[in-house]
Amino acid sequence: MNIQAALKKAKLDSKVKVVVPCSFDSFESGFNLSSGVNFRPDLNKTMIELLAFLDKHGSPFFVTISPFITHLQTKNISLDFSLFKETARPHNLSHKTYKNSFDLSYDTVATVLSTAGYPNMDIVVAKIGWPTDGAANASSYLAETFIKGLINHLHSNLGTPLKPHKPPLETYILSLLDEDQRSITSGNFERHWGLFTFDGQAKYHVDLGQGSKSLVNAQNVEYLSSKWCVVNNNKDLSNATASALEACANADCTALSPGGSCFNISWPSNISYAFNSYYQQHDQRAESCDFGGLGLITTVDPSMDHCRFPIEIRVSHAEFHRMCNFLRVILLVTTLLASLTV
Repeated sequence: MNIQAALKKAKLDSKVKVVVPCSFDSFESGFNLSSGVNFRPDLNKTMIELLAFLDKHGSPFFVTISPFITHLQTKNISLDFSLFKETARPHNLSHKTYKNSFDLSYDTVATVLSTAGYPNMDIVVAKIGWPTDGAANASSYLAETFIKGLINHLHSNLGTPLKPHKPPLETYILSLLDEDQRSITSGNFERHWGLFTFDGQAKYHVDLGQGSKSLVNAQNVEYLSSKWCVVNNNKDLSNATASALEACANADCTALSPGGSCFNISWPSNISYAFNSYYQQHDQRAESCDFGGLGLITTVDPSMDHCRFPIEIRVSHAEFHRMCNFLRVILLVTTLLASLTV
């Protein structure tokens, strides 16, 4: 309300819409398309006030939809149903047939808004994506399948069973880059939503609808020296696990999670991964590869199979790359939205 008042004072209220991104867990658990579905009881009063505010000022309802998390948390939602696969077993609810998780989630939101008295309010998907690491079924292959399925579905303009030929007003893909300091409270996969790795390398190919059939890697990225920190096998490793846990508490070891890209590497390689993650995030300082004498700096890349031991971006250029990446976010979102409104 304060932001709206400030915009009005600046005579920008007709050009700028104030919105509030809402998590999908704002709704009562489970899929329910009956007229009884509503916001969670502890949030209902606040959400009704929010809807009144949005309606008064002509703003859309922003909501996060996550078929990946829904698949993790809901036993009867299959992987194929989440990935827009034609072979998925359909779900029948309220006399309507659903062929994918996205439509089911979207119509749950639409039903809640209708029940609250706002059946015509525009809906914007504030965040939607598929992680590539940190959990079972979080992989680049499945992420590519999902994103392609999502974009094709949006471009088809079919809408949903409840809102035929009325797709979301806008859809924002989560996210451009991996974020190695993102909160992992809801799961280790939270640091791996990016279409690109942290250093701007495309994880898979996807056509965003503007003629380019694949994503383009960031060019001229400057890395730190080709050095890694690994465990010294000539030392007593009886306390190595404790040192690795301490390293992971101050670095990013989510790839070691069950189902992650580095989950299957054996001991002590997993200790080395933890040591290296800490070493890289602390700018390859020699003291950050000590670990009580258990660490050893090497110039031999310890990466194996699908498990990559990363090298950090050069610190002096970090701010420059953050700015470039921010501009790329704006460009990517603008491109996607332009393609979805054609």
